[in-house]
Amino acid sequence: MRTTLTLDGDVAERLRQETASGKISLKQAVNERLRAGYGIRRNKQMPVFVVEPHQSAYRAGIDRRKLNQLADELETEGFASKSAPQ
Repeated sequence: MRTTLTLDGDVAERLRQETASGKISLKQAVNERLRAGYGIRRNKQMPVFVVEPHQSAYRAGIDRRKLNQLADELETEGFASKSAPQ
């Protein structure tokens, strides 16, 4: 659920301190504190999914295997239009 909260200054400062290290997000900190306050225990810990970035020659949206496909299609269309009986 997405909502907007207005936090008291002392609560906001405590959350800032907790999230300052970058190890936990504001969303996680607020949810954990609310669960603790309501006495809700999570039975199952979700596994942490870590993405390990690496350098690649590929660029987003470009399929290197199809770089000449448009040129081939245009050439074929040009040939077909010239060869067609008029």
